[in-house]
Amino acid sequence: MKRPILLHPDPRLKKVCAPVDDITDDLRALADDMLETMYDAPGIGLAAPQVGVLGRLIVLDCVKEEGAAPRPLVMFNPQVVAASDERNVYEEGCLSIPDQYADVERPRVVDVEWMDRDGNAQRETFDGLWATCVQHEIDHLDGKLFIDYLKPLRRQMITRKMVKLKKERAREKA
Repeated sequence: MKRPILLHPDPRLKKVCAPVDDITDDLRALADDMLETMYDAPGIGLAAPQVGVLGRLIVLDCVKEEGAAPRPLVMFNPQVVAASDERNVYEEGCLSIPDQYADVERPRVVDVEWMDRDGNAQRETFDGLWATCVQHEIDHLDGKLFIDYLKPLRRQMITRKMVKLKKERAREKA
């Protein structure tokens, strides 16, 4: 089931999410809903707070090559356990901040640990776009948005645009 994606500014996007203690069927269903929502948007990552759930769950799939098999990942309680000194700059966007993009610098390679949908511990090294995406989504779980890396003036400009967009969408629904 597709879920509505919260738009910035929304106070739920700035909250630190609670760890997931027990992976239930409801949480697995939420992960499936989030993947469907992400693919439909279309996006390459989505965090639970973006659909109004304040738990430590992210989904991502950075396979973009035409005809390549998708690689959906579901991560409960993900955390970066190691990061390279080497940095990468990617132009990031966010499904909660539509049509706004900015260059963000992050570690180029990260090791991430998480629990999969069956409760099994996982660890993987991510590089390039995958590394950027997983860090972006984990930031969401800590109440941080990609625009928080920007200079205050640019961040304020984007926030004003989002407030205007939310008002326009509210008028369309009325």
